[in-house]
Amino acid sequence: MKCALVTGGSRGIGRAICIKLAAMGYYVLVNYKSNEPEAAATLEFIKKDAGDGELLQFDVSSKDQVVQKLGNWIEANEEKYIEVLVNNAGIRDDTLMVWMQDEQWEQVIKTNLDSFFYVTRQVLKSMIFKKYGRIINVVSQSGLKGLPGQTNYSAAKAGVIGATRSLAQEVGRLGITVNAVAPGFIKTEMTQDLDETALQKLIPVRRFGLPEEVAYAVAFLASPEAAYITAEVLSINGGL
Repeated sequence: MKCALVTGGSRGIGRAICIKLAAMGYYVLVNYKSNEPEAAATLEFIKKDAGDGELLQFDVSSKDQVVQKLGNWIEANEEKYIEVLVNNAGIRDDTLMVWMQDEQWEQVIKTNLDSFFYVTRQVLKSMIFKKYGRIINVVSQSGLKGLPGQTNYSAAKAGVIGATRSLAQEVGRLGITVNAVAPGFIKTEMTQDLDETALQKLIPVRRFGLPEEVAYAVAFLASPEAAYITAEVLSINGGL
């Protein structure tokens, strides 16, 4: 059975990606850290549309949890193969660097950057064995250009962009593509504290994006038809 693992799949962009990949026929592993009701709601949406999947709880920033929960799932489910990995889980904790606490730096780096390494390493071996795989990393415009107050977030996302391009060089000959999508302002809980009216004026299409619009891009990069696209970062930002 071909599976897709989506980290941070309980809400927002992650939920939209889960639903879209399920519609493509994947058995979707909905990862979440603590919000089980929202993760269960995502799974309900999947099954309502005749898809299938299951919840997989672990903290992506914890090496031990990734090894134990995800590693054990892989060992216990030999008939299932994670063909698509979407590293979507992430957090923001914004403040100017001069005021930034150690914990703000460390937690954002761990959740957004370290998680890419821990999770991807767990699923990469089976992709190499099958000589096929799709890895899509959800990064950010902040990782491309940097934003004030987001030194930690920008550093983490820029790190994932660099890792995306490096890993793509390592596994391209094995039928595995590694790409990233960089959303701009998307209507999710992560952007609800922003001044949407003011920021719309900076965006050529004059609106925030929808999670489903990011999901469509991820679905394309996850498809067999995208086999000749790798090491790319696709901006989804309304022309910002």
